[in-house]
Amino acid sequence: MTDVPDYYTILGVGRDATRQQISHAYRALMRSHHPDMDGGQADGDNQARGNQSASTGNPGQRDELLRIMQAFNVLCDPGRRADYDRRLAAGAPTIIPVRRVRSTGGPSGPAIRVTPVRWESGPWA
Repeated sequence: MTDVPDYYTILGVGRDATRQQISHAYRALMRSHHPDMDGGQADGDNQARGNQSASTGNPGQRDELLRIMQAFNVLCDPGRRADYDRRLAAGAPTIIPVRRVRSTGGPSGPAIRVTPVRWESGPWA
């Protein structure tokens, strides 16, 4: 069980949590961890101090956001959640692919885009 992340602990819910409780916990965590929900204060403070980490982002915070999104992705779907619970009991790792899309820097529409998953093959697979 050492390699299996505990998504219930990441979201702060019990193993018997409903989908509504999971969604509520996910939204609360995203509000508290999302860099844009800072009100712009951290960005202004970092630029005033000459710190470049505001433009590149904090890797630890990004990793935490990815863990939260991955936990919600698994626990919100009943099939994936049942599979995860079986793997958690067996101690086998659950790997969910997450791909970051880099922006071009221009206004390209909404900040978050939800589309169906298309499996791709290439040198990264």
